[in-house]
Amino acid sequence: MTEPNDQHPDGGSEDRSSQSHTKEASEEATDLTLTEGDKSYFEDDDSDIEETEGSTSSNEEDYMESGKTSQEPAATADEEEEEAEQKISENFFYDYTDLVSVPFVTPDSNIPLDFLILQHSFGYDCRKRANLHLIDSNSVIYVAGNQLVFLNLKTKEQTYLRSCSGAGIGAIAVHPCRTHFAIAEKGHLPNIIIYEYPSLRPYRILRNGAVNAYAYIDFNDTGTLLASVGSYPDYTLTIWNWKEEKPILRKKAFSQDVFKVTFNPEDDEQLTTSGSGHIKFWEMALTFTGLKLQGLLGRFGKTSTTDIEGYIELPDGKVLSGSEWGNLLLWEGSLIKVELCRTGMKYCHSGPVNQIMLDEGEVITAGSDGCVRIWDFETIDTADIVDDSGLLEIEPINELVVDKNVKLYSMIKMDEIGSNFWLAQDANGAIWKLDLSFSNITQDPECLFSFHSGPIEALAVSPITYLLATTALDCTVRIYDFSSKTFLTQMKFKQGGTALTWVPRMISFSGSQISVGFEDGVVRILELYDPKGVTVFAGRKKIVDAEMTLRHVFKPHTAEVTTLAYDRDGEILATGSKDQTVFFFEVEKNYKPIGYINTPGPVCQLMWSTIFQPQSTLLIFCENGYVLETPFPTIKEEPDHDIVSYEIHGLCIKCFHFSSIKSKILRSLEIERRQKLKEQKEKEKEEKMRMLIEDLGENEARELQEQEEEEIVEEEPLPAIFIPTFPSPILCGFYSEPGKFWVSLGGYDSGFLYHCEFPPYDKNSDFKTQKDEPFDYRILDDAEDNPIQAVTFSISQTMMFCGMRNGAIRVYVLNQRDFSLKKLKNFWHFSMHDNDYGCVKGIATSFDDRFLVTIGADSNIFVFNIFSELELQETIRAKVPSPRLGIEAEPIPEDIEDPKAYSIENARRKREYDKLMKEVEEIKAIKRENIKVLRNKFLNLLAMNKELPAHMQFKRTDFDIDSKIRADINKNTAHKIQQVERELAWDKEKYDLGLKKLQRRFRDPLENDTIVVHAIQSDHKITSYRLVKPSKYYKLKRSSLAERRQSKFERFEKEGAGKKDSQKDAGGSISIQEEESLIEKGKKLRPRTLSEIMIENQIEKTRKLIQKAEKAQLKILQRRKEWDELYKSKPDDDYEDPKDVQAIKEAQTCMGDFNLKTAPDYKIPEHMRINAAKKEEELGQLDSLVHRKKRHMNKCIISLRDLKVAVVEEIQCLIQELKTIHSIIHTSKHIPIPQPPQIYPDEIPEKRFQYNEETLVKFKQKQMKTEEGKLELGRQSLSMSTGGGFLKVSSGKDGYVTTRDSLSRSSKASAYGLGLDILKSTEFEKAEPTEVELEIAKRDEVKHLYMQQYLNDRIHELIVTFDAELHLLRHQKLKLDTQMKLSDLHHVTLFQEMLLLKNFEKQENILQERVNSLDKEEQDMQWKINETLKEMEEKRNGISTLLEQEKALYASFQIALGENNKFANFLIKVLKKKIKRAKKKEVEGDADEDEESESSSEDESSLESDEDESGSEDEVFDDSICPSNCNPALFELALQQREKRLDIEDALVEEKKIVDNLKKEYDTMSKKVKVVAMNLNAAEEALEAYQREKQQRLNELLVAIPLKLHQIEYMVLGEIPDDLSGTLVFSNHSLENLQKRIVQLQDENNKQQKLNKECRERRKMLIREKSEMAKNIQEMEETVRQLMISKFGRVIDLEALQTLSVNTTLEELKIRKLRKELGNAKELKMWEEKIARMRWELMMKTKEHTKKLHQMNDLCIEKKKLDSRLNTLQNQQGNAFQTPRKSNIVAKEKLTELIHAQAEKISALKEEIALLRKKGGLILPPIQSRTEDEMKPMDL
Repeated sequence: MTEPNDQHPDGGSEDRSSQSHTKEASEEATDLTLTEGDKSYFEDDDSDIEETEGSTSSNEEDYMESGKTSQEPAATADEEEEEAEQKISENFFYDYTDLVSVPFVTPDSNIPLDFLILQHSFGYDCRKRANLHLIDSNSVIYVAGNQLVFLNLKTKEQTYLRSCSGAGIGAIAVHPCRTHFAIAEKGHLPNIIIYEYPSLRPYRILRNGAVNAYAYIDFNDTGTLLASVGSYPDYTLTIWNWKEEKPILRKKAFSQDVFKVTFNPEDDEQLTTSGSGHIKFWEMALTFTGLKLQGLLGRFGKTSTTDIEGYIELPDGKVLSGSEWGNLLLWEGSLIKVELCRTGMKYCHSGPVNQIMLDEGEVITAGSDGCVRIWDFETIDTADIVDDSGLLEIEPINELVVDKNVKLYSMIKMDEIGSNFWLAQDANGAIWKLDLSFSNITQDPECLFSFHSGPIEALAVSPITYLLATTALDCTVRIYDFSSKTFLTQMKFKQGGTALTWVPRMISFSGSQISVGFEDGVVRILELYDPKGVTVFAGRKKIVDAEMTLRHVFKPHTAEVTTLAYDRDGEILATGSKDQTVFFFEVEKNYKPIGYINTPGPVCQLMWSTIFQPQSTLLIFCENGYVLETPFPTIKEEPDHDIVSYEIHGLCIKCFHFSSIKSKILRSLEIERRQKLKEQKEKEKEEKMRMLIEDLGENEARELQEQEEEEIVEEEPLPAIFIPTFPSPILCGFYSEPGKFWVSLGGYDSGFLYHCEFPPYDKNSDFKTQKDEPFDYRILDDAEDNPIQAVTFSISQTMMFCGMRNGAIRVYVLNQRDFSLKKLKNFWHFSMHDNDYGCVKGIATSFDDRFLVTIGADSNIFVFNIFSELELQETIRAKVPSPRLGIEAEPIPEDIEDPKAYSIENARRKREYDKLMKEVEEIKAIKRENIKVLRNKFLNLLAMNKELPAHMQFKRTDFDIDSKIRADINKNTAHKIQQVERELAWDKEKYDLGLKKLQRRFRDPLENDTIVVHAIQSDHKITSYRLVKPSKYYKLKRSSLAERRQSKFERFEKEGAGKKDSQKDAGGSISIQEEESLIEKGKKLRPRTLSEIMIENQIEKTRKLIQKAEKAQLKILQRRKEWDELYKSKPDDDYEDPKDVQAIKEAQTCMGDFNLKTAPDYKIPEHMRINAAKKEEELGQLDSLVHRKKRHMNKCIISLRDLKVAVVEEIQCLIQELKTIHSIIHTSKHIPIPQPPQIYPDEIPEKRFQYNEETLVKFKQKQMKTEEGKLELGRQSLSMSTGGGFLKVSSGKDGYVTTRDSLSRSSKASAYGLGLDILKSTEFEKAEPTEVELEIAKRDEVKHLYMQQYLNDRIHELIVTFDAELHLLRHQKLKLDTQMKLSDLHHVTLFQEMLLLKNFEKQENILQERVNSLDKEEQDMQWKINETLKEMEEKRNGISTLLEQEKALYASFQIALGENNKFANFLIKVLKKKIKRAKKKEVEGDADEDEESESSSEDESSLESDEDESGSEDEVFDDSICPSNCNPALFELALQQREKRLDIEDALVEEKKIVDNLKKEYDTMSKKVKVVAMNLNAAEEALEAYQREKQQRLNELLVAIPLKLHQIEYMVLGEIPDDLSGTLVFSNHSLENLQKRIVQLQDENNKQQKLNKECRERRKMLIREKSEMAKNIQEMEETVRQLMISKFGRVIDLEALQTLSVNTTLEELKIRKLRKELGNAKELKMWEEKIARMRWELMMKTKEHTKKLHQMNDLCIEKKKLDSRLNTLQNQQGNAFQTPRKSNIVAKEKLTELIHAQAEKISALKEEIALLRKKGGLILPPIQSRTEDEMKPMDL
């Protein structure tokens, strides 16, 4: 498609004919180029496929051929240009005026080129990729349609650079040095133009890099190369040497959209491209055919294919890219190495990752979720997969959430020194300034500029001033002052705006109201005003230039509102929508609805007739080709409640159904063209015939004419008549005359303006079958595929402004009021908006025709100055309407935010439906009442039936007419219940889960809810803390590598103490173990006898003697060891204590200096070093302390609340008692009953969560009532006469209070008691009271009056006491609140410190780990050295032992020889002879030279000399044979001793070799220790430096400390200075401590001096005492020696004497003897015990017999008495009783026998006793008499 402003290749404008020729030539060249280019592209596609298989290829030759083909028409010119290009000077510049595109003006029209001048751009194409670049420190550039905008960030001024092609701008890029910038344009074979900055002169032009447009361009890191990639259809990747205007390499990038191309910052020969479903890695490779571009397509493998917007090349060649789902992909080669996500498998971003940057060693990602996240580069660079999922979890270092509803598209870094500020492009319509420093002074994100996002749907211009209103689908309505180029205000809603119009002045005289339609069908009336004229209230925000408020809101449609129109008188507002309706409102009555009409299609435009037409009619344009004309609707005063529907019937609506005539027009034009051509040929023929006749004659001329007629070719057929299947959409239209209108269509019928006329009104006509054709048309030049999208006229009607689909603006010059468009020829045409997607959505002129405003689908708003001979005022500015009187006090109507809310018509229908349902429910209720009456009758019958006798009663089954009916009813009921339960099961489970989630989210984390306790007599109250469960830092302690390492001195002390403890434990372990064993044995043994105790005592005595000897020996050894250690630990004369050295060093560095943490040389002590773990622990401690205090205060408040509840209950009981008393006493004596206190709902918030079934039923009933109330309100609103009746007025809820149940209970009880009293009083009121009763009554009255006063005082006392408790606790809570605020400040500081420490933690851990590893290595090596030294010492001791053994061997052999042995020399030689022996098995591999080592110690030098002296005689004697007369035993002993000597020598050699090796190892490790110590010192210094840096960063944190003025003592000239930065903040306690410390140091100094003097004197005294002690020791040694000689006769070894042991054999014999004696004594004791036992038995028997004798004596005496008595009786009673009784005789005989038996037994016992007294006697058993055995049964 060729635009009217397409230019000649040279850049100049040509006339229309030359342009058409140029167009045809360019089209031919384009076709040729595309044909060959397509071939090469298909080859490139194949090559791409081959590259994925491992091979690469290039098609630059095809490309160059295509390029040559496209340039064939000017081959010679190109050759000359190439020669010139090769010699381009660095100072060469193009002329901008020759390149820039200019408006097209019809020839001879006298329309100036500067008819419209761009004044300002209010828009920003925020959804265009990389549409924000920083050109210098204060300016940015971005593309706006066909302009490049330079925006100054400080002054907000704009400068514009026009596109040269006039077809739009595809991409822009800025040179790394910011001295140049490149603009890649759109259009046929577009150019890339590089401009020099800041002169803005064209510097270089890059040609033939793409077919239609460029998608992206980018400079390399050095700025020498430029990479570009084209858009559809070629997607060509080109590498340019832009200074020479030459392409270096070319290749097709991909077969789908390519979004981005960039160079690798580290390697210019590597590039990366990404786009739709792909990423590709490129490399410039030098092959045998030359330099080629080789691409490697990234393979996603298991990962889902994704569009890639953002990526970054890492220094090592890997590429990090984003994805659509928000994770990061790390590419290595052409494969995904790992996919990075966050912990818990969370996405890195919630949405696509649009840009990735690498800055200062950190990876920065920006996503569509509005977040900027910082990642650790090393973690990403070294990332690798850990499992089969291919995912690796990492966490960002820092994170910045910009704002809600932010979609970051691109970011650029600003050049502010010392800061980390970035500019961000927000795809939702903003430019942000972000601070990514993440420190304590980090600024919040700042929105620098705000714009519409996406297509702008509608605009309106104020009828009285230079104000502009716009709306878009971004849910905002914005107001601009386009005269002063300022944005005034905006208002945001829930749904996007789709239509907008300014309310006419006849409705709003001040021009302050705007009508806006939205996509959910709602229409809102907004009022604009200047807030400076409004009364300012306290707390009001900053006053702005303008504000908007909501005046009316109603919902006439169910789909989006597409157009709004006020009639010419301002009485009616018409709204059109896509729901195929047009709604009318009466404006004067607050937009009361009149009604609506249905349309045959979606409404796209409404237009009322002008004042020049006699009648007011509405022109309705529908998208599907229908145009309607409806008259002014009749306004009826019908009551609202009688209206069933708002649909208007009976209107005389005219309809025009457009039928395409374009094919007819083209056919007629073709016929006309052919007719003209034919007439022209006829004229030429006649002229030629005339000339032939004159030249040849008539006959020959006719013969030639006949021959030519035979050669005439037949004409082509005329174009066929074509009617499109789907009607072309109507775009816009306008009235021309009454009943006539012009219309512009898209699709097939574009390119014309059609003049149409409505057919006569026919009531019976069908719109669907109707077909109408226009009666006239106007051809639009170059508008075949570019129809008119929007039309407006100037006030004088002399200019028609048209907005085109391709974003161009066209202005037609007309005659005044020429609506017939008879002279639609001369026009001015200029491309402004984007040519691809910048369709002009609206166009309007200002109220005075000085300005033109256009809006487009590319988010741009352009304001133009219309050419006028009158100059504009420079200081022109729009006037914002003043606010109406009382606007600030007017209630704002409740907005309709729910998109599913009922429209006006649906609400009316719903009302009718509800009314119908209500009637049905009333009928149902009547039926139910009838059924209830019948049921009651039936129940009465049943009761009567029960009263009848049993035989007369009906059974229940007799009432069932059919049993199946009842069974079916029950079955159906159960089935319905189950069905309802199944239907509601999902909802039940859903709500249960929802409730649980809400509880988990809001209730479970809550430890205490807010409780407000109110005072009773005052307005005071106290509120508890809303306490959540402890935070994650509560009692938190985690391990860290940066824990403080113990110093060497501390380790030494610890090791020393450990050694001492181990020695003490070792020394006392034996005794402890023995004692424990003895104790355990003692516990296990049974009770012991005396003999066992004696034996054990003897054994214990022997054991103790042995143990004493052993202890003495151990004590001697221990004492020796202690003496050795004491002597070893004896310091040298110049020894200095390390503690003293450290203290002196610390005193030298710190004495007299209070080191500040801000000092540059401040050294952090180890115990004061802090890390993130410790800081988290400190945070946890602070949280726990705060939590504990708040919990304690909450407990106090809850206790106070419980006290109030108890007080209220008691007061209620007391009030009931008062009421009872009042019912008894006279009214005149009543004391006013105090008002009972109340328990408010906020005092018992836990009751809000207590519910039961009854509560739920009440809640449901309340909801139903609320819904019914809303419906009723809706019905009332629909019946109201005002338009504001649709508004929902919010109403507040009245407060309520709760009381205890005890009140009701007590009231009931009191009422009951009172009732009884009344009954009693009424029962006896007739009787006259007596005097006693009167006296009793008086007493009762006095008692009641006393109780009344007492109860009243008690109530007052309870209230006063409670209020006092509340006031006291409130005072305490206020103090605690102050502490909590301070703790919050402290918490903020700690949290900032923790964040800062976390940033330092990683590097600190690395340094600390290195220090720890080096320290551990040093300790290990030191331990090894100590072990080596110990081993060397042991080996040396072993060598000395072997030498002593060798000496002992020679000495023993010398003793064995005796004196004067003549074979002594021979035997000694035999003993000392050197013999080579075979090596032992364990040392068979050693060399012989090790066996014959010549080294020896000084102790065996004499032996060696003896061997040397006798060495000459070794060969003379034979040691294998014993000489004669020589003692064979001595000879044999010599041989045996020689073997022992050789063994000792071998052992000596081995020990010495081991000692040498140990010495070498010791030397090596000593050197290593020195190296490690040096490295350790260096690491400690690095750690110290890092700690200092960390401390400096901590010092930079701001800490808030509240101070009072009297606490500031820093004064300058008696006043507090403004700058307190040079001050220090001390607590009073710290300051007092410092002051006290001064005194303490002075005292310490005096004490130290005194102590020093005392120490010196003490030293002198110790030296003197030492000499005296030495003399005493000598004297005591001499005394001991004398005592030994006098006692033992010689000096003996006392230690040996102490260790003498006992004679064990003797001790064992003693123990055996003792055991024998104890055994005998035991046996003797046993016999003695047996004798004593027998004696005891004898004594007991004797006692028994004695007792029996006494009994017998008593019986005898009794017998005598009885006998005498009997005799007396016999004498008195007669002879019958004179004879003795038989029983008495028998008893007497038995007793006699018993006495004899006992006497025998006594005698036997006496004999036995006598026998026992004699030794050796035989003991017989006691004699058993027969009589005794016989008497036993009698006793029974």
